[in-house]
Amino acid sequence: MSSKPKVLITGGAGFLGSHLCDRFIQEGYEVVAMDNLITGNLENIAHLFGVDGFTFVKHDVTNYTYVEGRLDYILHFASPASPIDYLKIPIQTLKVGALGTHKVLGLAKEKGARVLIASTSEVYGDPLVHPQQEDYWGNVNPVGFRGCYDEAKRFQEAMTMAYHRYHGVETRIVRIFNTYGPRMRLDDGRVLPAFMGQALRGEDLTVFGDGSQTRSFCYVDDLVEGIYRLLLSDEVMPVNVGNPSEITIMEFAEEILKLTGAKSKIIHKELPQDDPKIRQPDITRAKEILGWEPQIDRSEGLKRTLEFFKEKVHGVPQS
Repeated sequence: MSSKPKVLITGGAGFLGSHLCDRFIQEGYEVVAMDNLITGNLENIAHLFGVDGFTFVKHDVTNYTYVEGRLDYILHFASPASPIDYLKIPIQTLKVGALGTHKVLGLAKEKGARVLIASTSEVYGDPLVHPQQEDYWGNVNPVGFRGCYDEAKRFQEAMTMAYHRYHGVETRIVRIFNTYGPRMRLDDGRVLPAFMGQALRGEDLTVFGDGSQTRSFCYVDDLVEGIYRLLLSDEVMPVNVGNPSEITIMEFAEEILKLTGAKSKIIHKELPQDDPKIRQPDITRAKEILGWEPQIDRSEGLKRTLEFFKEKVHGVPQS
């Protein structure tokens, strides 16, 4: 029997899940990646097949979920995370936030495992406070198009706290702000891959609204570090993990054009319903509790990400 600590990562073939698999393998854990591959991709974890201590299980976590043997940690990252995905499959999005979280928490209770739940800045909705602190309850439209994702995550947090308080399960909740890096899907609808894909193909960049809405982009390696520290901390209440460097979407589009050297124009389309006008994490708690803050600035992170997208668009690495 292995003496390595064992971790289950749901959504393990996704963008964030696959990077977490890498980190925990590097840290000497036995890793079980679980994914139903609705939005995940085996290409993201192909390099781990055959690695000692890594196992992949194709499974929908909204169904009964079992892992043989000891289990020390669970990271629940199974969920569509982009507007294109959760608007296309809203019921599955709600199910994985509700039923999937229920199954994961039940497994954690059975195994005596510590579980970290991936929540999101979307629990704040279109916020009326800025920057967003963890004690802000949010401004969410439950019956809007984005409600399937926003409310799934809010319910997920409530159920997690119920299992912690009623069953004594060791729980952690991370609220993830916009994250980017290699392994993002070009077609997932989020602003960074959309802009980079359009620029690399010589297409016009699409900005919704007037582009004055803001986002704060965190490089994936920084996010993974924050998640790892939170899992191993004693903090039960939600913690924001993201980069507080805020930028307007219009400024970001111009940054992408400059970085790629594209001659594309910027065109405007109607702003989607309930699209947040501002988004910036207050990371005071992460600094104080985890000793964490982002280390990779946006210019460096974008250069690394661009190399990945060049290969995706052009088929071979570009110099």
